Amino acid sequence: MKPLFAALALALAAGPVWAADSDSAAVHPFSIRDLVMMDRVGDPQLSPDGHYAAYTVRVTDYAANKGLTSIYVLDLDKGGAAVKVVEKGSSPRWAPDGQSLFYTAAKDGVTQLWRRNLGGTGKGLALSAGAGDAITDAPLDVNSFKLSPDGSKVLLTFDVFTDCADLACTKERLDGREKDKSTGTVYDKIFVRHWDTWADGRRAQLYVADVTAGSQPLLLSRGIDGDVPSKPFGGDDEFSFSPDGRTVYFDARIAGKSEPWSTNFDVYSVPVDASAAPTNLTEANLAWDANPLPSPDGKTLYYTAMKDPGSEADRFAIMALDLASGSKREVAPSWDRTAGALQISRDGKTLYTTTDDNGQHPLFAIDVATGKVTTLVTDGSVGAFDARGANRLLLSRDDLKHPADLYTADLHGKGLKQVTHYNAKRIKSAQTGDFEFFTFKGANGDTVQGYVVKPVGYKKGKTYPVAFIIHGGPQGAMTNSWSYRWNAQTYAGQGFAVVTVNFHGSTGYGQAFTDSISGDWGGKPLVDLQQGWKAALGKYNFLDGDRACALGASYGGYMVYWIAGVWNQPWKCLVDHDGVFDARAMYYDTEELWFEEKENGGTQYDHPENYERFNPINHVKDWRVPMLVIHGGKDFRIPETQGMGAFTALQRRGIPSQFLHFPDENHWVLKPQNSVQWHETVNAWLKQWTAKDAK
Repeated sequence: MKPLFAALALALAAGPVWAADSDSAAVHPFSIRDLVMMDRVGDPQLSPDGHYAAYTVRVTDYAANKGLTSIYVLDLDKGGAAVKVVEKGSSPRWAPDGQSLFYTAAKDGVTQLWRRNLGGTGKGLALSAGAGDAITDAPLDVNSFKLSPDGSKVLLTFDVFTDCADLACTKERLDGREKDKSTGTVYDKIFVRHWDTWADGRRAQLYVADVTAGSQPLLLSRGIDGDVPSKPFGGDDEFSFSPDGRTVYFDARIAGKSEPWSTNFDVYSVPVDASAAPTNLTEANLAWDANPLPSPDGKTLYYTAMKDPGSEADRFAIMALDLASGSKREVAPSWDRTAGALQISRDGKTLYTTTDDNGQHPLFAIDVATGKVTTLVTDGSVGAFDARGANRLLLSRDDLKHPADLYTADLHGKGLKQVTHYNAKRIKSAQTGDFEFFTFKGANGDTVQGYVVKPVGYKKGKTYPVAFIIHGGPQGAMTNSWSYRWNAQTYAGQGFAVVTVNFHGSTGYGQAFTDSISGDWGGKPLVDLQQGWKAALGKYNFLDGDRACALGASYGGYMVYWIAGVWNQPWKCLVDHDGVFDARAMYYDTEELWFEEKENGGTQYDHPENYERFNPINHVKDWRVPMLVIHGGKDFRIPETQGMGAFTALQRRGIPSQFLHFPDENHWVLKPQNSVQWHETVNAWLKQWTAKDAK
């Protein structure tokens, strides 16, 4: 691939410049350089007294081709500059007394749990950079953790062989494999690989230990043939202590032979001393139960639950389990949104969560007694948040023109105040395009929403080429939010207008709207895209409909392949990232079969007609538009053979085409220099085919 693209040579030649701080750069259109080098603020944690914010900042070391994460603390009352208290660490969590931070960081190449003492001699903390003390000295990486309410114990998760008696046994077995010169692995059940990792027999398991150096972890998830937390993206929202510290709650899916086609997660309880095996609290529900959160008085366990077995995109309802009687109720049954991870107020009267909502991603408060839902913070995307303070909220927030920063507000969402400004100078110097949401009548006459982003330097009366972006999921949405992968401003900065449509299947418009895509991948969504394109051209006269390219990834990539055969008239070029080219082969090549079976009404061998109804491979004879195909070699969700097959079809038909392959990337492109190469290649492709003299 490398010799084929002059853009890569340019990026490499510019290498030394990338390492420089761009804060003081001259005013210029937003670029991939700006995107890659931005500081990424996250994981906000409010101190117990509400006076301090701990959080992480990831900076890009472009030369090393990776991000470096540090931990900062900000005095919310006094303001001023935040203090970097840990040079290299992540997952900061306050001790209950507010005098120290726990976090994870490497020690001799192994991730351990650390504590950094911040206690001062008088009022307030003594904030300064310094070294912490390692709490664990485990032979395996600590993957995640959570402190008990009194701070005396900690939950820890490790990847272990479940037949091992201790962590050392797992380490010894791994070391033995490293010394073995044979490389073959025998599997007797599927899920041999997931997301970007081949199975090696280990499971993520939950342990508890005393918060004292050298304390030996005690296994809590004994007998659970599953991962705690779930893989590949589960975190500490999936396990918790009871308020008295005597019980631990967690969620897990029992694997067995059905793991690839099951979404039956359950919530379990287990004594903190492991004196009894875990008890399944949600066995009756065969769908997904997750995110257990006890009330402050310990009488109620809140969690989120789906009702449709086999679905990963059903509505997550908020459930309340009375731990004494075992009775369950839904907290806000009339709220037609899917809840995210939960937090609860100190008085136990209010639950907090975030979710997509009509193109935004707000923070919501739910009254436990009445189920009344109140929007606290909107107009953008609320990411991580901490609502456990006595008198304030702490949250990260971003939008289509601004990356994430931290904000505070009162418990009613009033008085929203930005308290960090990490990329202010970069944003000031990097010009971005204005945006506007619009609606139109789509499939079945339903109202559908999309948005348009103007190109940087927009001038009234001029027309501009268009990047028509199709989102993935498909149960997702293009919202008023910042992205480090599909960011509209990278196209606006190149002189393109951007149009995107939240077609049937998108989230944030009610569960029926989300569900409507299942079994209809090439139907209603295609109508919405067609009608949305027509509506945008009619409403925004600066869009040049004769110089437009369509781009998409994952389901969006599927749709690019689909429209290549059934709706190719408007497009000068197409860009497909990790898309589904052959629906039939996809069923047998992917790992999460529950998704394929839910979306297509069953297995491919029982319902082959469902897989062929909207199969892009069946329309290759009608392909004609130049296409750039991109795929990651470690993408096990949609394997690289899908992209290679599409490229073969394009080349055999004589259609102008290119194939960009990343052997070290999964379903996403994550490494900084790969991200630059991706954007440079895509931008060059768009410009080539939307130039006024392009043929």
